[in-house]
Amino acid sequence: MRCDRALQRQLEGYRLATAEILYHLPDHPGLLQSYIWQDYDLAPRYPILGRFLAFWTAELDGRLHSVRLAGRRIISAAEIGAGTMLCVN
Repeated sequence: MRCDRALQRQLEGYRLATAEILYHLPDHPGLLQSYIWQDYDLAPRYPILGRFLAFWTAELDGRLHSVRLAGRRIISAAEIGAGTMLCVN
């Protein structure tokens, strides 16, 4: 049986989070570049995004300017039918 990790995470309360990260170009700090990050994360604290931004700040040269976040719940456990097979850890 093949497990659908995205489905499993959604059933655990994760939601699809998308962040638009604006950062200063290292060689041209007056210019901004956009980076789109997307993963399943837990609202309202978004710990996975927080770890990514901490990594960015510690390891990458482009200084952060701003982060715009959107989160969307895709499904809920109630929307899964009784006959649906889920992965068991």
